Amino acid sequence: MREPRAVLFDLDDTLYAHERFILSGFRAVAAHVATTSPLTAGAALEVLLDAFQAARGQELQALAGRAGLGAAAVPGLVDLMRTHVPDLALPELTRSVLCALAPGWRLGIVTNGRPDIQARKVRALGLGALVSTVVYATEHGTGQGKPDRAPFHEACRRLGVAREAAIFVGDDPVCDIAGAREAGLRTIWLPARAVPTGDRTAGLADIVVASLAAVPGVAARMFSPEWRAHAA
Repeated sequence: MREPRAVLFDLDDTLYAHERFILSGFRAVAAHVATTSPLTAGAALEVLLDAFQAARGQELQALAGRAGLGAAAVPGLVDLMRTHVPDLALPELTRSVLCALAPGWRLGIVTNGRPDIQARKVRALGLGALVSTVVYATEHGTGQGKPDRAPFHEACRRLGVAREAAIFVGDDPVCDIAGAREAGLRTIWLPARAVPTGDRTAGLADIVVASLAAVPGVAARMFSPEWRAHAA
């Protein structure tokens, strides 16, 4: 009997676009501000979106100023962003990839970020029905999350697979690729953006793919006797 094998995934910007969570939070904030200021929800959302393009990281400050709420309102808006129930839909590509892998692989997620926030994303995306385990990385090891080895090892333990029989798929060169490699896993890098010529991470990862769609075929080849690291 063949030993069990696993494919583990990062969450944000790997299984779905993290920007969608940000936009969901903006909509929640805009709806709230509309109840406490002269701005309509649509106008508040427009302020947030404009700031997202022009002054990323200062969106809530921009909205508080435009709505006349003052800087004291910003922490409450931050908390609303973090605690809102996200309005997210799992991309069909992600669903099809996970379903294609399910018959032959044990599947899991290892994600950084506040566990309560990440858990709400997982629920909103319906991922609990598609993977066997979700490891919230900051709950293990040093508490700093990936690239600490402990979260990767915990996922393998839960799935009952040896580290060398697990593949990690992620977008972050340090947290995902370097972390998984140091933990003894094979790695597939799915860059969130185009990879510059000579990028060192491309050499660090076992395989680089341009789309999540390539993962099922690539994962199978990584355990074939004639496998060699290559770009797909």
